[in-house]
Amino acid sequence: MVSTAIAVLVWVLFGVIVLCGLALDLVGLFGNWLILGAVAGVWLLPGFDHFGLWPVLIMLGLAVVGEVLETLLAGYGAHKFGGSKGASVAALVGCIAGAIFGTPLFPVIGTLIGACAGAFIAAALWEYIRMEKQAGAAAWTGLGATLGKVGGLVAKLMCGLVMLLVAALTL
Repeated sequence: MVSTAIAVLVWVLFGVIVLCGLALDLVGLFGNWLILGAVAGVWLLPGFDHFGLWPVLIMLGLAVVGEVLETLLAGYGAHKFGGSKGASVAALVGCIAGAIFGTPLFPVIGTLIGACAGAFIAAALWEYIRMEKQAGAAAWTGLGATLGKVGGLVAKLMCGLVMLLVAALTL
């Protein structure tokens, strides 16, 4: 049996990690993986008979789905706003490059700003240079990529919240 003080400490730490995970989801970082790690950690701790293999596996699936949705929705947004397949790929590459360059400039929030700006710039430039679209039409595609990226972040956050629901239902 675990002492009350240790149990309280573990659950407070668990709560802090989960909140940090949700905050990281909002900026496009690895929040759902942090949540999954917290759940798996509590599951594996001796004296804590919470969660179980199936909930952990379900949450693993949700973390993967969140990452896939976040990755694909920027390209989907570019495509829905009139972009070519190349603009969709460019938006994805722009998200990654923007996040990498934005993070050191403005830690944490720079990841989000960089990813959104990167999606916009890459998709718009692809359409303007490669597809020879007018600047306004290319910018429209870039806007779609940016909105798709934001939608991807929301989808990732929703996956994190569903992970928490799974955890709560298995306590």
